[in-house]
Amino acid sequence: MDKIIIAPGKYIQGAGVLARISDYVKNFGGKPVAIADDFVTGLVGGSVSSSFSANNCKLVFETFNGECSRQEIERLQGVCQSAGADVLLGIGGGKVLDTAKAVAYYCKLPVVVVPTIASTDAPTSALSVIYTPEGEFSEYLLLPKNPDMVMVDTQIVANAPSRLLVSGMGDALSTWFEARANVAASRNATMAGGAPTLAAQTLARLCYETLRTDGLKAKLAVENGVCTQAVENIIEANTLLSGLGFESSGIAGAHAIHNGLTRLEETHSMQHGEKVAFGTLTQLVLENAPLPEIQEVIDFCRSVGLPTCLADLGVTDVTREKLMPVAEAASAEGETIHNLPFEVTAEAVLAALLTADKLGSR
Repeated sequence: MDKIIIAPGKYIQGAGVLARISDYVKNFGGKPVAIADDFVTGLVGGSVSSSFSANNCKLVFETFNGECSRQEIERLQGVCQSAGADVLLGIGGGKVLDTAKAVAYYCKLPVVVVPTIASTDAPTSALSVIYTPEGEFSEYLLLPKNPDMVMVDTQIVANAPSRLLVSGMGDALSTWFEARANVAASRNATMAGGAPTLAAQTLARLCYETLRTDGLKAKLAVENGVCTQAVENIIEANTLLSGLGFESSGIAGAHAIHNGLTRLEETHSMQHGEKVAFGTLTQLVLENAPLPEIQEVIDFCRSVGLPTCLADLGVTDVTREKLMPVAEAASAEGETIHNLPFEVTAEAVLAALLTADKLGSR
């Protein structure tokens, strides 16, 4: 199998870069449409619009309705066509970014991704996670290329609630463990379309090392609204290292378990990365990883405030009957949990969920 690594066309990170966004976007087109929710539009809309006005370019803002669903993607396709857009911007969190990537793909437009939080590794990937309008996982949309540009204003990210940065750490936490599992399996292509490269594996490991080194320091800095070097490092880990690491090294159990957990209504208020963090712990149990390694992950999660048990995800009624639908969804045919280097059944996932819950509750 050929080794393949993929990445966005350009990655820009720094404090205050959003004020210069039009200087970069003008290389892609002169009729931009931006997708953002009402909150993000109020937060950065003035600065972004001013940047385009300074370059004599009119920007159209369109409100994102909150879910990366097929219905929302189709609605926004119509908006872009009506506006005659030649470049699309997605500004905000993971779901609006995934929506922008999908809309740009169907409209055949270049896409510029502007995360205002570092809560997932969605910004850099050639992937959109599609949900139902009710918020349940539906499917992965694999895109033919990564975003043309990713721009991260680290001061804006630092001003966001610390829970969002921590959630990004939960998503990034899975990167190395899922990458490692894919290399051990060495039979399935990654989302890049081939075998993992040494570069992608190294980025995945660096992601985990950066979380352990700077995670707590970054959380404390963001709680005070400041952007330190630790914050810069964690934003890069959450966004770039995790994004390239998962996409070109592969995903496995943690994200499949996240998908299963979306079947529980209690978890719908939890962040993606919070569910992935518990999914990582469950994957390690499923793999029968050494107890010191499992404890290391639990200790990290506790240090930054990530869930280590089902109660932390709002699930207090922990029974086999309640968790079996989660296990069945996580181990459904075609799920990424089958990238693990052994056969996985719903019964095995259920056992791992119950055991991980007890380990994380101790």
